[in-house]
Amino acid sequence: MIPRIEYYKFENLSEALSYLRNNPDSKIIAGGTDLIIQLRSKKINARKLLDISRINELKYIQDGSEYFRIGALVTIEELKKSKVIKDYAQPLWRAVNNFAVWQVRNTATIGGNICNASPAADTVPPLIVLEAKLKLQNIERVREVKIEEFFKGPGETIIERDEILTEIVIPKKNSLWRYSFIKLGRRHSHILSIVNVAVGLKMNNTKIEDAIIALGSVAPTPVRAKNVEEYLRERQATSKLIDEASREVVKDIKPISDVRASAEYRVEMSKLLVKKALNECLDIMK
Repeated sequence: MIPRIEYYKFENLSEALSYLRNNPDSKIIAGGTDLIIQLRSKKINARKLLDISRINELKYIQDGSEYFRIGALVTIEELKKSKVIKDYAQPLWRAVNNFAVWQVRNTATIGGNICNASPAADTVPPLIVLEAKLKLQNIERVREVKIEEFFKGPGETIIERDEILTEIVIPKKNSLWRYSFIKLGRRHSHILSIVNVAVGLKMNNTKIEDAIIALGSVAPTPVRAKNVEEYLRERQATSKLIDEASREVVKDIKPISDVRASAEYRVEMSKLLVKKALNECLDIMK
């Protein structure tokens, strides 16, 4: 049973932020697909819920000249249907296409998926690869942080108790960048990832000018595979290079064993999926 909880709903962001400043012990609920389960299982305790699901000013996908912006209350299904996301955020679009079932996608929000801070969150590695930034707002100010710096541990972030994640800002990259996203689960989708991998390669003919690689479910937080990235930069793309670089991922991850997979299995799958994702990016060039 869920304990007795005070429930408040606002349709205006400034009113919600004002309430949160005076009630910093409140838990924010949007789609509620994670929070309700956590309350029922008593993984978290809350006596006050702040429902922000009706704040329409946080529901948008804006296409600008240098950036596109996603309001925190955009649902996963809306991301899946968005041409802007498909055109400019290919790894994120692929991730949301393999995200849970239709009913969950229509309820779960991008902001909630980020703030839940699950190491297995499918939207986060693509956002890291896309170099997304998060806007965190309280009643007095707005600050912007890189998404890869947002997470402290499972279920833990740097967001302050009086702040709300309001927007995800993603720069538009030039046409030299190629992307891939691969998720490994017990089924193709509808389930938490055993490992997920997002890759971005900036190519100049057959030379890899830059690389950004991120993985989920292989460490306490989503991680950058910086050793793999460094191994690839400023080198000619060959099968041997991809094979060697993929093995470098073991230096970037710290998987654990759980009910879904052993740590050893995650290590081997990380190497395999990084290699596969890198090859997918190179195949796009052909």
